[in-house]
Amino acid sequence: MPSVKARRKQLPKSPPQPPASRLRGLLRGTERRLKAARVSYGHGTTNARDEAAWLVLHALKLPLGALAPDFDPELTAAEVRRADALVDARIRTRKPAAYLTGEAWLGEYAFHVDERVIVPRSYIAELLRDDLAPWVAAPARVRSALDLCTGSGCLAILAALSFSRARVDASDVSSDALKVARRNVGRYALRERVAVVKSDLYAGLEGRTYDLILSNPPYVTAAVMRALPLEYRREPALALAGGRDGLDLVRRIVAQAPDHLNPGGVLVMEVGHARARVEKAFPHLPLVWAETSGGDDCVFVITREALRAQPRGPQAPLPARSPRASREAASPRSPAARSPGRASGAAAKRPRRSARASGD
Repeated sequence: MPSVKARRKQLPKSPPQPPASRLRGLLRGTERRLKAARVSYGHGTTNARDEAAWLVLHALKLPLGALAPDFDPELTAAEVRRADALVDARIRTRKPAAYLTGEAWLGEYAFHVDERVIVPRSYIAELLRDDLAPWVAAPARVRSALDLCTGSGCLAILAALSFSRARVDASDVSSDALKVARRNVGRYALRERVAVVKSDLYAGLEGRTYDLILSNPPYVTAAVMRALPLEYRREPALALAGGRDGLDLVRRIVAQAPDHLNPGGVLVMEVGHARARVEKAFPHLPLVWAETSGGDDCVFVITREALRAQPRGPQAPLPARSPRASREAASPRSPAARSPGRASGAAAKRPRRSARASGD
């Protein structure tokens, strides 16, 4: 019979766990803490692992792309304390990581954010990577654009970068949000082409017309608003609440869009995963649903002419799909997998719905 000592030698060995004083050990420990605390995601990451990487790398002042397989530096006690303090704040306050770090990403573009604005997340940003092709056939001909409900100004900025000859109005009803938008416009040196405008939808834009209108308005239903996780309640309710069925602002934007679009102009609007409700609300409009990494029920496109046409009149159809329908979503730049901005879910998969993305 083998001795106790011999039996111990025969036991299988567990893989060595990196100590917390190294980066990998700190990341694993942080992931476990976030899981145990049952925090909610959807503001740039979709899981505890990516959230841990975002928080720890920010605390250590390391770039989000730093996690190469063989990168595992030793950390000082001060670095570990700094990371732990940031994670403590995330768990204790339930603030989204973007508010704690002061930064959110849409694809490769970073934006300043704080609690005056919703954390940027939008499938429209994904479509702008292709300059809204095929619906905008000649980007150089886009000379004017409007971003309604601009929040942090992110879509207005991305539109200005996509359409280099366009002047862009970034409008919002919130004075606080517009202060953040101005900061981001300045960050991208676009003050000469992007104007920040206070307006309750079109009320402050009388007489102005555009080749392109973008809007990612509040569209969360009243029922979902009452059940939001704490992280979403940290965002301005004004930027989320869309009324009983989530379509209060959507109806107003659609109704007045023809008066603010130039001939041939296009309206692009994000409504979460609300295609069925939108089509029920506008049964006669030939809405074209862009296929994004979040599915084909999030963003619709329609021309000025289609909006003005009689319900039973002939209407030329728009192209039905984006040429990059399955590209990874424009989102806060997670170290491992990127998640769609207004939804939660890993890139290259259909995301699970976040409160801001679905609203149903």
